[in-house]
Amino acid sequence: MTVESTAARKTTRRSSGTKRTASASTSTTRKTSAGAAEPELVQLLTPEGERVQHPDYDIDLSAEELRGLYRDMVLTRRFDAEATSLQRQGELGLWASLLGQEAAQIGSGRALRDDDYVFPTYREHGVAWVRGVDPTNLLGMFRGVNHGGWDPNSNNFHLYTIVIGSQTLHATGYAMGIAKDGADSAVIAYFGDGASSQGDVNEAFTFSAVYNAPVVFFCQNNQWAISEPTEKQSRVPLYQRARGFGFPGVRVDGNDVLACLAVTKSALERARRGEGPTLVEAFTYRMGAHTTSDDPTKYRRDEEREAWEAKDPILRLKAYLEREGHADAAFFEALDAESEALGKRVREAVRSMPDPEDTAIFEHVYADGHTLVDEERAQFAAYQASFADDEVK
Repeated sequence: MTVESTAARKTTRRSSGTKRTASASTSTTRKTSAGAAEPELVQLLTPEGERVQHPDYDIDLSAEELRGLYRDMVLTRRFDAEATSLQRQGELGLWASLLGQEAAQIGSGRALRDDDYVFPTYREHGVAWVRGVDPTNLLGMFRGVNHGGWDPNSNNFHLYTIVIGSQTLHATGYAMGIAKDGADSAVIAYFGDGASSQGDVNEAFTFSAVYNAPVVFFCQNNQWAISEPTEKQSRVPLYQRARGFGFPGVRVDGNDVLACLAVTKSALERARRGEGPTLVEAFTYRMGAHTTSDDPTKYRRDEEREAWEAKDPILRLKAYLEREGHADAAFFEALDAESEALGKRVREAVRSMPDPEDTAIFEHVYADGHTLVDEERAQFAAYQASFADDEVK
């Protein structure tokens, strides 16, 4: 029994409240530029918003829970759009948009328990949202007024990691530690398809497998490592790399929030049972630029983006909610108002952020201080004071 891919196609509408199981006769495969057929992926909600079943991964959610997932994705997208606008207006130095990846992040994030620990990259705004990190805290670093803005231990959500792939080693080490402590919690590490080529990621795979660490590696394959497509980085689908390290991998429809929730939940439970790591490849798409300093029109076609817009994760769930009668017009209108209120709050918070003290950058470099840092602080303070002297003259 197989699962339908997210390739654009027409489906037969079923009556409300029914589910169907995809079969091999209706499945499609995706061709790479090298001509090889891509494997199918776990999917529970088609691009048209039709519910399907999977023999290994399935999940039953209440109407309230489904509305909650939709709300999470909508508010995360609104926050992301506001941050992008703020950068364009000169209020932020840089921003890495998650546009198009909301389902992968919200679905996986909602699979976590409170005692699980998250190691993100710099694009996991949706995961931060479900972990209770205030969105305005994410923006302080990109405005240059703090080093992160939140206490990782308050939400079990580590600070953003700019160095590509290093957080997978941090996650593996942390997972090895909690296993030695006898805890039954799990760890999840987020990274992208580009980071999968980093040595740190492969070292993390090795250590986690050998030590049977309770960690889930969640790769958001958004098709582009800045300007390089996935086929220029790997000759096999990314999830299949796990096999060479001795643990399972699974590819999930990254635009299907239900499938991402079900697959991640299963991988986390497997980790808690002491069965070791799992690699989850969320097959999704980066709708916008890599960051606000990038121009994706230089390396990809408009037709490619348009094809993925038809698989929009938010529109997909909205279609399902409306078809099943799980949400009415009042719900969507209230959410629109909440979304605009969030955008306004974020905008006002960013513009009112106080600048840090001039010498704050020298604090906490070393736990007990350092002679060289003290000298550099004094030199910088003298340099800053020289401008004040010029004003007096």
